Amino acid sequence: MSVILRAAGSLGQKVDRATAVLPQSTAGALFTISGGRVLVTSIIGEVTTVIQTQANATKLTYDPTAAGATQDLCATTDITADAVGTMYSITGTPATVLQDALNFLPSNKVLAQPLILKAGSVLLDCAASNSGSVQWTLAYWPIDTGAAVVAA
Repeated sequence: MSVILRAAGSLGQKVDRATAVLPQSTAGALFTISGGRVLVTSIIGEVTTVIQTQANATKLTYDPTAAGATQDLCATTDITADAVGTMYSITGTPATVLQDALNFLPSNKVLAQPLILKAGSVLLDCAASNSGSVQWTLAYWPIDTGAAVVAA
């Protein structure tokens, strides 16, 4: 796949999820994968409404459709009081915290470890009930014919 990524000169197909309020002390679906496996090359979020001043351990997770338990895509980070324009990303290494307090991202923000995900959902998991909204974008390449990602 890395050869295809380099040859194409892009991150793959882009899916935007409209800005939405944070899940309240739970996990909420951001993206749905169907039809087979995909290679996720990038996932970024941008705060569009300031996050409330209250501790909120937040992470991205993956919930497979067929079998298996929900798995962390990153470790939690506290998004307390993140301002409008703050950007989030992950590295692709589950033990690394959700990258936050970013005022900019490189235009070619590729995961250091791209993720191969089967049919299922990418979720935003928040430990608290905070006000605030985030807009998310995911880039991917389909591995299997018919595999696709849509905003949840």
